[in-house]
Order: sequence, then structure tokens, then C-alpha cells
Amino acid sequence: MLKIFTKKQKGFTLIELLVVISIIGILSSIVLVSMGGARTKARDAKRQTDIRQIGTALELNYMDTENYNPNNGDMPTKIGTYMADVPKDPQGTSNPYKWITNTGNDNQKFCVYAKLENKGDCTTTKYFSASQDGVGSKCDDIPTLAACH
Repeated sequence: MLKIFTKKQKGFTLIELLVVISIIGILSSIVLVSMGGARTKARDAKRQTDIRQIGTALELNYMDTENYNPNNGDMPTKIGTYMADVPKDPQGTSNPYKWITNTGNDNQKFCVYAKLENKGDCTTTKYFSASQDGVGSKCDDIPTLAACH
């Protein structure tokens, strides 16, 4: 009878395995929740970089064509020889980049903007835009051609 209690068993019990698995699950859920803010900031940084690149390509193309309207008022799919493919929003079509341009004969202005996920100090929405006057961010109101940034 004493041999049963003194016999060494190898391996883990079912309870020990369940405790370890539950601890790993709790830790991984904490990590995933904390990474959500970093993903949002990364997508916003990508949007800002894309808008800056589009604005720069439009400026370079303007020096060649003296026209900011490379695609007759619609969001351009390419910008001269400077941008073969205009970048898309990191989240796809749920939050596309917007394009405002003069139509008709006076194509001396443009505004391209993106809606950011992180509102920062804004109460409802934050936008990042580029125009012939430069780049910048704006709170709450959708950018217009007259007041792009």
C-alpha cells in the first residue's frame, strides 16, 4: 500500500494544464486589446503619408502641365509620371481618400484629404489634407476647396 503513494508519476495533471492554458489566454487577450491603439495610429500615419505623397505628386505634375486636375475632377488613379498608382486607404473602401478640385478652365487648386481614426483633440472627426498651399489637419468640418487645411 505504501508503494502507491511513493510511486513517482511523470507528466502534468489535467488541472495544471487547464490553469496554464487559461493564463496564456488571459495574457494574449490583454496583448491583443492593447495593440488596437497601435494599429489605429499606424493606419493614420499611413494615411498622412499617402496624402503628403499625393500632394507632392500633384505639385510635380503641375510644373509639367500647369493643371491640378489630372483626372477631370475624379480622384486620380495616377498622377502623370510621378505616381503610377494613387494609394488607397489602409482599410479599403470603408474610408476612402477624398478629392476636391476645380472643374472647368480654372484648375489652379486642389484638395485631397483622409478621415483619421484617432480624433485627437477633435470632438467628432479629424481630417488630414493636402492642397496647393501645403498639408495640415483639421477638426470636425470636412475640408473644402477654399479651406483645405
